[in-house]
Amino acid sequence: MRRRPHTAIKDARGEAALFRARAVVGFAAILAGLLVLVARFVWLQVLHHDEFSARSEQNRVHVVHLPPARGLIYDRNGVLLADNVPAFRLEVVPERVKDMDAMLARLGALVPLGDDDLKRFRQQLRQHRAFQSVPLKLKLTEDEIGRFAVNQWRFPGVSVVPYLTRRYPQGESFAHVVGYVARIDDNDLDKLDADRYVGTTHIGKTGIERQYEDLLHGEPGYQLVEVNADQRVQRVLETVPPKPGRNLYLSLDARLQHAAEQAFAGRAGAAVAIDPRNGEVLAMVSVPSFDPNLFVNGIAQGDYTALLEAPDRPLLDRALRGRYPPGSTVKPFLGLAGLEYGLRRPEDTVLSTGEFFIPGQSRGYRDDVRGGQGRVDLVQAIAQSVNTYFYALALDMGIDRMAAFMGKFGFGRATGIDLPGEGAGVLPSSAWKRATFGKPWYLGETVIAGIGQGYWVVTPLQLAHAVAMLANRGVDRTPHLLHATQNGLGAPLVPAAPPARSAASVIRNPADWAPIEQGMLEVVNGAKGTARGIAAGFPYLIAGKTGTAERYSRTTDAYEPRGSDAELAARHRALFIGFTPADAPRIAVAVVLEAGAWGGKDAAPIARRIMDAWAAEQAAPAVAAAGDGR
Repeated sequence: MRRRPHTAIKDARGEAALFRARAVVGFAAILAGLLVLVARFVWLQVLHHDEFSARSEQNRVHVVHLPPARGLIYDRNGVLLADNVPAFRLEVVPERVKDMDAMLARLGALVPLGDDDLKRFRQQLRQHRAFQSVPLKLKLTEDEIGRFAVNQWRFPGVSVVPYLTRRYPQGESFAHVVGYVARIDDNDLDKLDADRYVGTTHIGKTGIERQYEDLLHGEPGYQLVEVNADQRVQRVLETVPPKPGRNLYLSLDARLQHAAEQAFAGRAGAAVAIDPRNGEVLAMVSVPSFDPNLFVNGIAQGDYTALLEAPDRPLLDRALRGRYPPGSTVKPFLGLAGLEYGLRRPEDTVLSTGEFFIPGQSRGYRDDVRGGQGRVDLVQAIAQSVNTYFYALALDMGIDRMAAFMGKFGFGRATGIDLPGEGAGVLPSSAWKRATFGKPWYLGETVIAGIGQGYWVVTPLQLAHAVAMLANRGVDRTPHLLHATQNGLGAPLVPAAPPARSAASVIRNPADWAPIEQGMLEVVNGAKGTARGIAAGFPYLIAGKTGTAERYSRTTDAYEPRGSDAELAARHRALFIGFTPADAPRIAVAVVLEAGAWGGKDAAPIARRIMDAWAAEQAAPAVAAAGDGR
């Protein structure tokens, strides 16, 4: 009989134990996985909730910065000098452009991009973050906008954006004093408050635009916008509007400014008119000038080179920084110094024979008239501009006392006007020469300083300030341009706080002023005055003083230069200072012509044109321009 095979008895207890072990391991693995998930959930949703919530929101919500509208600039009567006009520009968001060079090449075939545009764009790329919009081309034409709109789908990250651009409706007339805005550059970024200028592309570069940048700029605003996956705006969630800059009203009078400009007839020079009672600048002209609109959106290199290389230097603000010898315009001040120091009395006379000699020296210093003007007192010395009188007075006074007195009238230092970059001029003294050249002072230099020649250098603004002080009987009023501010159109004007004023006169004896005034009246109204005839028909008395400063020394023995006016102008600078009404001055004027035959013949008529414009306004007061907001 065959034996059946042995069958192992099933170990149920062992299998159950194995199952339990496997179940425990599996449960532990599942539990561990759940713990990892819970830990990750806690890390994401609890510990870092704010961070990831913000990231998520940033993917959905963008901040659009809203730059403020720049404040407007007006003259004292509401004539618009600087405003803002709508325009369009191309902007690029760098992080949305994969290949910048390729994109610019394709875009340049559609919308012309000049070398200047590309250069500025690449400079600004370094100044902005990848997600910030960077201007590429400003002031697009309608044709350029249309071509881009049809092809916009080809240029992700590039868009046409509206903006306000600065405009100067008066063009060249106020270019130097009002100044201009231009694009923010690296130098500006180092000085600016980044939060206040976020979204702003332009800043004041010169003139009033730079001086009062803080008032004109305003405060930026922003929008929170919701965007889709294509970064297109779906809706605006919140808007904080920007606060526009304050409007500025200047003390300048456009009618006087234009009158002065026209009177120069293109001849290089400068003129400044000041109200001596308060220091307000009524006109400030520098000829030739330039169009400030060229600079707003980036001047082309060719245009800028042409301005820089122009022989008549239109970019030089001659009124503020021009350097000229004052010539005989200093004689009233020197005559006053002689009275104040007790060196002369009004009735003292000097014999003018045509030449003056320093005792012990053989070199002669000439009058302008062969044989001289005879015996003259202070009044006639001023009226006829007799050099001999002032040669002798300067020699008796000495250069250091002369410099000390002239310094009281602002010579040799900046006036403090509210404009950047003012020149200081030169008021010579023995200490100045030693410090500048390391050489001693000579008596001959004192003599020629007495007629405003030699080392003396003034700016037209300094000269106007000095004659304004003289008209105001020696009381200083700092020249200034800001007349009032306005917090938006329609708001009331807020008068500007005047600069610090001196209540005391620099003239110790008020009686000393009378002969100086009489001499200046004789210049214009006397039979022998060097500017006689220019006051004909004028409704007020004019007091003045001419000046004719040599640009280089004479090379002949002639007492009077020969030749035509053009030939004389090539060697002379023509100057005139004056004020009116003489008995209660309300306007003081200084005129400098870089090339003029004589002060009385060439510079004085320009001053008369300015005074004519002023007198016309006194007869018919200016009416505020319609819509000026006052």
